Amino acid sequence: MSIRVRFVLVFTAAAVTLLTACSGSRVPGGFDHIPVIVIQPSHQSDTGVDFNEAWVCNGIAEAAVADAPEGVKIFKVWSYYEQGLHHAQQGSNTKRAHTVDVDSGRISGYAFELIESNKLHPDIFVAIHNNGATNRNACWGFVHEGDSLESGNRLLADRLVQAVCKVSGLENAGVHGDSEPNRNDYRCISTGRLSFYSLDEHVNTAPYRVLLEIGDNAISRALLTDARSQAVIGRAIRSVLLHEYAR
Repeated sequence: MSIRVRFVLVFTAAAVTLLTACSGSRVPGGFDHIPVIVIQPSHQSDTGVDFNEAWVCNGIAEAAVADAPEGVKIFKVWSYYEQGLHHAQQGSNTKRAHTVDVDSGRISGYAFELIESNKLHPDIFVAIHNNGATNRNACWGFVHEGDSLESGNRLLADRLVQAVCKVSGLENAGVHGDSEPNRNDYRCISTGRLSFYSLDEHVNTAPYRVLLEIGDNAISRALLTDARSQAVIGRAIRSVLLHEYAR
């Protein structure tokens, strides 16, 4: 093989590597605009012992949406103080009775939040929760399995988990499919798998949808209940969404 041919092959390989690395920093398909972003903090007040997950996650969400640059479209949807709903301050994201079911004419807190989110026509949707009974001081990312944009959602989840762990000291527990917790009875009608209601494409119109389980309500309690830590985590989430995905 001639020196010239070797040079061409090496140069081509290097170019492909560079292009791959660059494309890996963006959601596939990318955004050429500031995306519309919705943050959905947990409204669950019935998890953990003497621990209010809703208040913790709302503290993180408020920091994520506060003081955003002019023109940025980032919103919060939350059912916690809304009237006329069932399970507005509690309930599982993987249980039909707490999500899709109607009770005496009332929709659920989760259904209310998704209706409000869809009105905003978001590009990106991020749900914020705290895990429990894991015995791990960690952060997990979850995406909807079988989604047409699953690879892009996994990339977004990975970026967010990395950012949260960097500023909080939490262990990176990786990105998982939403059937992995294997609990309750809400299923995606397309895949038939157990799913998170908030991430289901049949419920949530945002193309990119991620759920973060930030810390454990027992092991990570001191970190999670600290207002300064909530603010730092929320700003880290916003930074990823605005600086890595707004192109």
